[in-house]
Amino acid sequence: MTTPDTQRPRPGSDILRTALRRNVGAMVWGTVLMGLYQAGETAFPIALGLIVEHTLQSRSLGSLALSIAGLAVIITTVSLSWRFGMRVLQKANTTEAHRWRVRVAECGLQPVARDVDLKSGEVLTIATEDADQTADIIEVVPLLISSLVAVLVAAVALGLADIRLGLLVIVGTVAILSILSVMSKRIGASTQEQQARVARAGAKVADLIIGLRPLHGFGGNHAAFRSYRKVSTEAKHQSITVAKVNGVYAGTALALNAVLAVAVTLTAGWLAFDGQITIGELVMAVGLAQFIMEPLKLFSEMPKYVMIARASAQRMALVLSAPQVATPGTQLPAAGGDLEIDCVRYGSLRKVKFRVSAGEFVAIAAYQPRAAADLASILAMNVPPDAYEGVVRVSGQELADLSIEAVREHLLVNPYDGEIFAGTLRTNIDPSGTSRMVPEAVEASMLTDVVALHREGLDYGVRDRGANLSGGQRQRLSLARALAADSDVLVLRDPTTAVDAVTEQLIARNIAKLRRGRTTLVLTSSPALLDAADRVLVLNEGVITAEDTHRNLLAKDEAYCSAVAR
Repeated sequence: MTTPDTQRPRPGSDILRTALRRNVGAMVWGTVLMGLYQAGETAFPIALGLIVEHTLQSRSLGSLALSIAGLAVIITTVSLSWRFGMRVLQKANTTEAHRWRVRVAECGLQPVARDVDLKSGEVLTIATEDADQTADIIEVVPLLISSLVAVLVAAVALGLADIRLGLLVIVGTVAILSILSVMSKRIGASTQEQQARVARAGAKVADLIIGLRPLHGFGGNHAAFRSYRKVSTEAKHQSITVAKVNGVYAGTALALNAVLAVAVTLTAGWLAFDGQITIGELVMAVGLAQFIMEPLKLFSEMPKYVMIARASAQRMALVLSAPQVATPGTQLPAAGGDLEIDCVRYGSLRKVKFRVSAGEFVAIAAYQPRAAADLASILAMNVPPDAYEGVVRVSGQELADLSIEAVREHLLVNPYDGEIFAGTLRTNIDPSGTSRMVPEAVEASMLTDVVALHREGLDYGVRDRGANLSGGQRQRLSLARALAADSDVLVLRDPTTAVDAVTEQLIARNIAKLRRGRTTLVLTSSPALLDAADRVLVLNEGVITAEDTHRNLLAKDEAYCSAVAR
């Protein structure tokens, strides 16, 4: 069920704010623990300086033992705070990334499509890489604050030794962040473009894999490879650009941090040589100058990660904020199964008008494949009602007034290229695990030989896209899934094009038998299915031009005979 939160537009900044708001508790604990870790790290050189100072003065073994115990406490605090702080933050990060992956997937799987100019491969990249990078903001903020704590503690400690050392750390940190914040903006823009190009390359290769067999069939695989290589090369060049920008950023940050550390060390050495600070304070200053490079490095990297998170959030907003293609109705289909197409004009269809009564088995012989595809798209509600002229009625009610979820439970359109999922034969036939028609569907679709071929039977493993099945087996598996759904109205489009004539004849009889009393519409040119239907409608040039039984049409209509005879 779609919640109001999923329907309102989500700009990238809103996505980041939502991620931060949902994880306030984890971020607070993470900030406290990581702040404790950074404070402990900072305290280590301070403690060393104090130990040197007091040990030189008292030269007491007791003081030395107490100092060593203090160092042990600091080391233990640093270890435990880091361990538990990162555990809290990474758990929150992983959980938040999972939430956004689910949200993007939910948008893609909603019954009403969204007006998104993205291919499935691009949406996949957004649901994985961009969701992960957006959720990184959960770690970035606490680490940023804890690094700031370390820098401030170091500045205060150095300031207590000499105010000039403390001011040097503060002024240097501000200068470093100012320079890097300007550079991080370019990283964000370059990263967003890189993500878009990588996503397009992923979408291209996904499309090519789906159509690999047809490409080999007509020799188009080389042209397809050149097309993919072009897109992939563009993504490679952009990735190299991003790597260069990141390299310049990282090198600049490291150089600036090193310059600040050297400046603090040299200043402390000069002050000690001049007698303005003690040897213990010099040891502390040198230790802090070396230590401060780590939090400064972390602190200086945060703007980059913030820009990357913003770029990823903006890409997620492309999906989450996209408007729905249509506004669905709320009514439920009435009992019954009649289907009426009333003067529908769309694509290649021109004023198509016919009616299928409840419980009737009707076949449509479409002379132009495009017309069959357009009609199937309308019945599947892939085309919003306001995108075509005319009216489609289910059980006497207009599609525009009905809930899409309810319509698809009542009226099932099995696509020509039904997707096969990784899993088993059983989970492909009955994904929800609730159908009571699985045995009948397997038998009717003539999938029994596939089941009998394997020792596991219906639990035989199926690879992604049915890679370990033949074309005919995949088609029969898709048909079995449609029959097992046992919907009131079933629309099939060319369900037997990949099977032999004998099997096709048996499937046609089985469908007619299994679906007796249920409304069935088949878009096909198969003589076996046409003959099994109660009546046949001829769809030519976008209109219904003839109606009769298959055998009567064969006897009196030469054009029909030429179109369907094999």
